[in-house]
Amino acid sequence: MKRKTNFAAVLLVLLGAASYGFISPIFKSAEADGWDGYALTFMQVSTGALLLWLLLLVRSRFKPSLKMSGKVLLQVVVIGACGLSLTTILYNRSLSHLDASMAIVLLFQYAWITILLESIRAKRWPSRGEWLAVCLIFTGTILAVGLLEKDLGRVSADGLLYGLLSAVSYSLFFFLAGFLPEALESFAKSAVMSAASLGLILLVQGTGSFDGSGSIPLWVWGLMLGAFGTVLPTLCFNAGIPKIGPGLAALLGSLELPVAVLAAYAMLGEPLSVWQCAGIALIVAGIMAAQERRPGSAESRPGSEELR
Repeated sequence: MKRKTNFAAVLLVLLGAASYGFISPIFKSAEADGWDGYALTFMQVSTGALLLWLLLLVRSRFKPSLKMSGKVLLQVVVIGACGLSLTTILYNRSLSHLDASMAIVLLFQYAWITILLESIRAKRWPSRGEWLAVCLIFTGTILAVGLLEKDLGRVSADGLLYGLLSAVSYSLFFFLAGFLPEALESFAKSAVMSAASLGLILLVQGTGSFDGSGSIPLWVWGLMLGAFGTVLPTLCFNAGIPKIGPGLAALLGSLELPVAVLAAYAMLGEPLSVWQCAGIALIVAGIMAAQERRPGSAESRPGSEELR
């Protein structure tokens, strides 16, 4: 039963990563349609929060789920604000300055940052499977985003900074979410996180300008961004990460990169070369290498019982 549970958790994290991979081409398409980036960020988080709370209310009619201690509630709020909200703000700003493929490679640096954080917490070196996975994924990332084929001299410095900071905040989400109790209902966690995320968005950047002349209404873009960038990833990650641990979850989350590159090719017409395809293949190999049982898995995480 435990093996089946962990397999389901792996699939949930992969689904969440794949869903998040569609954010960059959707966001770039919405900006190209004439809408303000700040307004798109607000609509993404607000519509996502609304959908999550509606799902929670529907679920609560059959099974009460919004039950957590004050300590756990505070943890969930902090993760929502630091992990989800800051990542959304920083990543969307990097998308406003960079190509979708370049922005995603910067965000992707969360994989090794999370492994580093987990290794420091556990006071251990990464396992052989983690080292192999990181090497494969890092090499694949360089190829998959076409870094060897681009003129880096024309890349926006602001975009680079926002992208790297988004990687740090995203790694915090994976790292901190791994400490939450497995028994905590994922719908409840996701709804509270989304509310905290919306609060910080309003505090940091406001709603943005709703003025625009796009052919597609702003609320439609917001609904797509909210569904793919907030609802599906948050539900899937919150349900899967506590069962498999933050390090493995971060590695599995690398599926976001090939999905984003392929989506950018299909939706934005960004180039997709043989080198990029080879990079995607290496990333898949890295995901497979990450399946090796690790000391930081959910079954052996020290301190996990303290949060229950």
